[in-house]
Amino acid sequence: MAELAMREAFGRALAEYGASDADVVVLDVDTSSSTLSCYFAQRYPERFYNLGIAEPCMIDVAVGLALGGQVPFANGFAALLSLRSIEQIRTCVCYADTNVKIIAGYAGLSDYKDGPTHHSIADIAILRALPNMTVIVPADATEVAAWVPVIARHRGPVYFRLSRSAALPVHQQPPDLQIGRGLTLRQGNDVTIVATGTMVGRSLLAADELAKAGVAARVIEMHTIKPLDEALIQQAAQETGAVVTAEEHSVVGGLGSAVAEVLGQSQPVPLERVGIADTFTRTAPDPETLMDAFGLAVTDVVAAAQKVLACKRAS
Repeated sequence: MAELAMREAFGRALAEYGASDADVVVLDVDTSSSTLSCYFAQRYPERFYNLGIAEPCMIDVAVGLALGGQVPFANGFAALLSLRSIEQIRTCVCYADTNVKIIAGYAGLSDYKDGPTHHSIADIAILRALPNMTVIVPADATEVAAWVPVIARHRGPVYFRLSRSAALPVHQQPPDLQIGRGLTLRQGNDVTIVATGTMVGRSLLAADELAKAGVAARVIEMHTIKPLDEALIQQAAQETGAVVTAEEHSVVGGLGSAVAEVLGQSQPVPLERVGIADTFTRTAPDPETLMDAFGLAVTDVVAAAQKVLACKRAS
């Protein structure tokens, strides 16, 4: 299951879950063959709405359905939802605190061939700044499928960020998921790597490389960016004394910034943020090449860990 593309896992899981919850309805913006919400449409055509190429309108329709007691899953591309629809998300979803699930596909650099206009490298920063919004970034296909019922049953706005591609396998079995509670995937007392999304698998590989050098790295999956598991971050910082964050997102405003805010207030330790520098990205033959080219390689995580370790030893 974990080798499956995230969008494939989501499309299958949503269609399956639809059988157990008749209140779930699905919306899309002429991208259902890309987001794979088409699986739901094929099984429940009377509960599927295609709004055309009109992301803001889709959000407004989703709000209306939510106010009518249904549970809308609004699908689209992350770059377009987080920019083109942001006023509707802010005012009609977050300010009104409506029960809308925003499914943001093709996130990060996974829409590699469409270029920087379609690379969503600022969406976490934008969405986590909105009151009432829950921001979730799964690590692999197994986890994506496990989130569908959790999100559906959660009362309130959710931004669910999905890669277009397959991610490195992280979970052999569906994990025990709780909104706002991170997962410690690997123990270690020398340095902590806090990762989200596709960078979780790469961070586990980085921990393997660090182990060869005698460094025991703790790896935490922070699937919920908001609300953040501050207690877990504080505990890890206190016990390891050095922290690295890793995300397929700009270093400005995402997971790294959120972790820095927590540590700066309560547990200052050396911190390095692995992410995309403050720059626009380019196209590439595949998403993995693009990630490596813009600072998200396993070696980048290893180098960041070595840097904070050096700072820790010097202090």
